[in-house]
Amino acid sequence: MAPLARPPYTGESRRLVIAFDIGTTYSGVSYSILTPGEIPEIFPVTRFPHQGLVGGNCKIPTVIYYNKQGKVCAIGMDDLGDFEPDEVENWTKVQWLSHLCLDRTSTLLNFTIHRFKMHLRPKSSATSDAADQITPLPPDKTVIDIFVDFMEYLYDCTRKYIQETFPNQPDFLASMDRNNAIDFVLTHPNGWEGSQQAQMRQAAVRAKLVPDTDAGHARVHFVTEGEASLHLCIQRGLMTPEMERGEGVLIVDAGGGTIDISAYSRNLAAKKKNTFEEIAAAQCFFQGSIYVTNRARCFIENRLNGSKFQDNIKYIVNAFDTQSKLTFRDRPLYVPANTQEKDTKLGMRNGSLRLEKEDVAGFFKPSIDCIVDAVKEQRRTAKKTISTVFLVGGFAASDWLYNQIEISMKSLGVKFFRPDSNVNKAVADGGVSYLIDHSVAARVSKYACGVSCATRYDSNNQEHRQRSSQVFHRLDGSQRLPHSFGIILPKNTKVSETKEFRQSYNRISANRSDLRHLRDAILCYKGSSPHPRWTDVDKGSYSTLCTVVDNGKLINTSKYVSEGGYYIIKYDIVLAFGLTELTAQYAWKENGVEKRFEFFLSDCLHRS
Repeated sequence: MAPLARPPYTGESRRLVIAFDIGTTYSGVSYSILTPGEIPEIFPVTRFPHQGLVGGNCKIPTVIYYNKQGKVCAIGMDDLGDFEPDEVENWTKVQWLSHLCLDRTSTLLNFTIHRFKMHLRPKSSATSDAADQITPLPPDKTVIDIFVDFMEYLYDCTRKYIQETFPNQPDFLASMDRNNAIDFVLTHPNGWEGSQQAQMRQAAVRAKLVPDTDAGHARVHFVTEGEASLHLCIQRGLMTPEMERGEGVLIVDAGGGTIDISAYSRNLAAKKKNTFEEIAAAQCFFQGSIYVTNRARCFIENRLNGSKFQDNIKYIVNAFDTQSKLTFRDRPLYVPANTQEKDTKLGMRNGSLRLEKEDVAGFFKPSIDCIVDAVKEQRRTAKKTISTVFLVGGFAASDWLYNQIEISMKSLGVKFFRPDSNVNKAVADGGVSYLIDHSVAARVSKYACGVSCATRYDSNNQEHRQRSSQVFHRLDGSQRLPHSFGIILPKNTKVSETKEFRQSYNRISANRSDLRHLRDAILCYKGSSPHPRWTDVDKGSYSTLCTVVDNGKLINTSKYVSEGGYYIIKYDIVLAFGLTELTAQYAWKENGVEKRFEFFLSDCLHRS
């Protein structure tokens, strides 16, 4: 299929779209200048300070160095050859990845932190294993602080790049700033939710990408890495005949930290040709390439600890991660060891550590099994047949990973593809495409969402009878049971961008003032029960997406019920899930007209 034929931009004025792909190991930026009547083009930023490959690389290492005063000294580079050795001696290196060897005997001035991005992961049982492999943050630095510094750097580089690329438009960026005409797209793993989006938006505000206003917040958009990759594949014309016919396609985004699994199909009935819909709930697993390196680290430490090569462990693990890992084939792997000493029993020879192919294959196996099992699960639960799988992301560069998965895909009768490296390096391109092409029109809810409420007691219901000791009487005379999970948005529900889910609720009180500021926690259930009914059962599987707070207007709708001597307020809670951010709304009637008060779920976490 030919690359996407994009229509001219129909907006009334020029805008600038910038997408940041802040990855676990590498990061990139892409942008598009939208001019009325012209067809938008997407460009990567390919020049960064101290870049090793000048003019040709659209990714930089996700690394920051701080001095002992907490000041940023260098960003986006692994090689510090441009700096004086005495100057960098006491810098703290902060990066998402290669821990890979934290010297636990070193002082804080030489403290190394890796997998920083993973500090933003959702805190749940599903990510508990990841927690064990994340090193602490530097002293007096939060995850938001470091995101702010990195975003500021990416934005500065982007502005400079655009100014140098379009020298005949010196006032362009200034005019975009004056008119609040810059939109930002931030990509993130499939498993990140409202809390993580809230922190990223907070970092964008502190980095002065946008002002701390509702209008400013609205110019920060989010898209999952899986969906950004789909947009990129569509943009590059990577469509199989099966996809053209409306069969499902699975995007396996194998990155440094996570494996993101997303399933889509083309909507043949849509007016817009390249319109896709999610056909299964997206998944996210902490089995990216850094976990292969971590397993290798444990193996190498067990072999070399206590030997004369103990001081070489850090070098060997880093060499495995940055040089040897992606080159592994079906043969022993020789990893540079920075020593000429030999010890055949330990596998040390000719300046390298020999790792047997069975051992290296074992480092990869959990990640490979994770992907294969996830493909099977997605095919089982998807609403359409999945006949095509695309393997994308930086980890996809591993021939061993690709070949092992290909064997399983053939046995499933699935067409399996690995796009070229330019696609794998350009998730930021897909982030821009998400905003300007808008190819995904419907998504699938990953969890059941609702509120904890008091349901009316039904003596004919066995579950209710088992809870009869908890029954209480409301002022209106009804019998109620607490801890009921009132589901508003069911799990695995296909939701278009315009579809809303709502439930009606009411509050009563003898004192009208008690109804002045209502609060409702929007909960999601992540447990295994297909029909969660009670929030005091499997408590650990419930988490709060946000707390919706009344702005003081609902009390104006209260009515006094003289028979019971109480005031009552009636309202709806409305959830919309069509975009990559959920929104929650209070809805009520005033003089027969519906009124609403809206929250983005990523915002209301820190507003409530």
